[in-house]
Amino acid sequence: MKIRLVRIGNSRGVRIPKPLIEQAGLEGEVEVQVKDGAIIITRADQTRAGWSDAVDLLLERREDYVLEDTPPTNFEEREWEW
Repeated sequence: MKIRLVRIGNSRGVRIPKPLIEQAGLEGEVEVQVKDGAIIITRADQTRAGWSDAVDLLLERREDYVLEDTPPTNFEEREWEW
């Protein structure tokens, strides 16, 4: 498929047809890189992808607690002064 470059301010861009965007699963932000003379556009990694599922699993296992009796650190034992 050939697509013509279009002017966007001082830059150039391409219009990507909707079926290609859907087929690639692109939405929101994307990663763009150049490799071997080709411009590669991929889905951007979601920074917190999977966190919601992990929290649900912790709650299901009742592992949503904070350790209160943690052993003191070297800093706490030797360097800290009140």
